[in-house]
Amino acid sequence: MKIKEMTRQQILEMIKKYFDLQELVCKHIYNKYGQSAWDFFDKDLLAVLLYIRETLGKAIYVNNWQLKDGNLTQRGLRCQQCQMVKDKTKDGKPYMSAHCLAKALDFDVKGMKAEDVRQWIVEHKKDLPHPIRLEDGVSWVHIDVRYDDEDKMVYKFKV
Repeated sequence: MKIKEMTRQQILEMIKKYFDLQELVCKHIYNKYGQSAWDFFDKDLLAVLLYIRETLGKAIYVNNWQLKDGNLTQRGLRCQQCQMVKDKTKDGKPYMSAHCLAKALDFDVKGMKAEDVRQWIVEHKKDLPHPIRLEDGVSWVHIDVRYDDEDKMVYKFKV
């Protein structure tokens, strides 16, 4: 069965083979909601992540705050207690990134440079289960599903 045709439950069952929830959420969310935080994630984001992980066949690293020397804490789902979000709201204005909506992830792929991963994604765009935005020109890979144009499966942007 193609990932695009899978139910949310089927996607969750498969993605849990590759990722612990702690890797995908900030510690504030994990500490408050535990395993229930899986419910926050956008199905399309999980489907794209699953497709990349299974098709590329390499380990993907998002957060590592749960490890002894881990310092990556805000590359998945972020909340208002995360420093990056606090910094964006100092002026009192709302801040709602795709990360805050559980529609985005930043990650690295074992043994690959970010640009090579982006190139691989573009080369495989016709097989993606959902259109994505792909941040260009950064040393990590950012994908999000805040974009929905099946005529152009990958929209590259710069911040």
